[in-house]
Amino acid sequence: MSTPIGARIPPKLNAEGFERVAELLKGLGLSAIDVPTLTADVAEICRNNGLTIGSVDAHNVSQLLSRDSDVRQMAVERICVQIREASSLGAKVMFMCLVPEERTQPISESLGYFEETFAEIAPVCEASGIRVAIEGWPGPGPNYPTLGYTPEVWRAMFRCVPSTALGLCFDPSHLVRLGIDYLRVFDEFSTRIVHCHGKDTELLPEQQYLYGTLAARLDDTPGFSEGPWRYCIPGNGEVDWHRVAYRLDQIGYTGCVSIELEDFRYWGTLEDELRGIRKAHEHLVKHFG
Repeated sequence: MSTPIGARIPPKLNAEGFERVAELLKGLGLSAIDVPTLTADVAEICRNNGLTIGSVDAHNVSQLLSRDSDVRQMAVERICVQIREASSLGAKVMFMCLVPEERTQPISESLGYFEETFAEIAPVCEASGIRVAIEGWPGPGPNYPTLGYTPEVWRAMFRCVPSTALGLCFDPSHLVRLGIDYLRVFDEFSTRIVHCHGKDTELLPEQQYLYGTLAARLDDTPGFSEGPWRYCIPGNGEVDWHRVAYRLDQIGYTGCVSIELEDFRYWGTLEDELRGIRKAHEHLVKHFG
């Protein structure tokens, strides 16, 4: 199996401008890229550097779950325009993290808004050949309000809007921190996996003992951590990437594995970010190359 390995663009790298970003990622051996916005110029730069577009970030996503019906409808219209434009430029996957505007909003309430708004969005995706990759980040504590980061809620979402245009971004780092069997997800949701993030999580037993699971502590929490766990690059955490690669192969996955650099050891400077992406790529290519 040979799966393209790409990356989301971290902040210091992003500041270099997209053309330079594409050149640097290509120089590191990557063959795909996730883009925050897709324009004709961005699509051309990707083609010139031999980079496949892994996913495109959807805009106005939080407004889809707004308590204001006018705000929801405006967000639906804007995202449908973006879906059509992205499709015309060759995109296949639209990336969404469904964090509501109101961070204390119950997930059950957000689910109702999801059923309303995505009933309109799904047919546009189907007609455009676009699939939605729903990200499983729980969102900010202490409420963790994101819609769509557990199997229970995925089942409910796909019952509400059964369109196959709606799918998941498989990111095992979130599943590991939540204690969810990330390999079992393939058994139930194989047809829904449309994108994959190359990110890992290291579990920290001593911190688990000191702080428990509620992230209540006297000292500062390191970046990309809540105490008993930390996000890290592939190869430094709990995920068995050989098994992930095998299961993606078994389900006929045709997308890319996109490195999402959220590791405090490779953060803060352009050089750190490039070093982290390079090390992540070196590990992933062993299993996906």
